[in-house]
Amino acid sequence: MGIMSKILGGGGTHSAEDYVELDLDDFESARGGAGMQVHIAEIADQRDVIDIKDAVYDGDFVIADITRHSTTDQTVERIIDELRQVVGEVDGDIVQKGDDQLIITPTGVTVSREKLGE
Repeated sequence: MGIMSKILGGGGTHSAEDYVELDLDDFESARGGAGMQVHIAEIADQRDVIDIKDAVYDGDFVIADITRHSTTDQTVERIIDELRQVVGEVDGDIVQKGDDQLIITPTGVTVSREKLGE
């Protein structure tokens, strides 16, 4: 199973403990400063949206876990509407993947609505 499959697919819930931090000194690379970061977030309530908005305004990519809410929950609808406004302001993109994840992108980054290979 590839890294994106682990991040974006495959049912079940995930927590911070499911991810392994790699020591980049163990890998050879010619890295400069990264222009964009990918953040993993969990939305428990409306306050969690502030950090996501800040990250998107800073030009970063966010994958947000919304499993604590039902997709028919009005809180989720308000959160998604608020994040839609943000991506509209920065010319980014927002996609809901299944019932449990939102993918929010910054300026100039869009999420394809088609799976690879289709």
